[in-house]
Amino acid sequence: MKQTKYIMSGGLAFAEEKDMEKLRRFSLKGWHVNDFKFMGYTLEKGESLDYIYSVDYRSLKEEEEEEYFDFFSAAGWTHVASEGNIHLFRAAPGTKPIYSDRDTTVEKYENLNGLTKALVIPLIVVTVLVWLGTMISAGSLKSVLQVVAVILTIIAIPAAWTAIATYSNKWKVEGKKGLAKGVRMIPFVLFAIAVMVVAFVDGSRSAIHLLAYMVIGAVALPSVIWGIMSLYHKMKRSRT
Repeated sequence: MKQTKYIMSGGLAFAEEKDMEKLRRFSLKGWHVNDFKFMGYTLEKGESLDYIYSVDYRSLKEEEEEEYFDFFSAAGWTHVASEGNIHLFRAAPGTKPIYSDRDTTVEKYENLNGLTKALVIPLIVVTVLVWLGTMISAGSLKSVLQVVAVILTIIAIPAAWTAIATYSNKWKVEGKKGLAKGVRMIPFVLFAIAVMVVAFVDGSRSAIHLLAYMVIGAVALPSVIWGIMSLYHKMKRSRT
């Protein structure tokens, strides 16, 4: 029976390069990624080998898949796994990168941004409309809308944060570093606004307070988890 284990991802929108470097370190120890899993990867035990890893973002029709993977194979990149529009490849060190210049790297993130935008913008619009509905309704309708709004917000906030990160990555490659850094601050600005709402606005049971608490949790919880995981991996590397 093959040995397998799971490792957590830092989130490709937030830590793509760190994830790829982490997969390389595991390959050097004989643990090779063979599939995507929820918020991470499955690794399989094998021979210690040096692989470099890279991801591509592209929506493919079934008839396009063979030509797409053959193109990368001819360039020295072996397909490892796919999850939706995310495709993971590996190659020997020294292989020409999948994206070797700024224009093609920008194209990579444009592919991801187009797919993300098509999902995130409608989700945010619907979520905002439902929250507005909770603020102007009453009785049982208000209760139902609040439940729907909470569920949508739980999905919308991480999705929006991911979209912000993908646009930031694109602008960083384009040389718009100020814009890239600024847009990454949006979640933390919203966090500060939510804290002020909770602290200074009356009506602890109002819809706006409920939304503020959700924003605080949605920003604080992932940040704490990311901090703990980063500290864990740093401590683990220092011991090896």
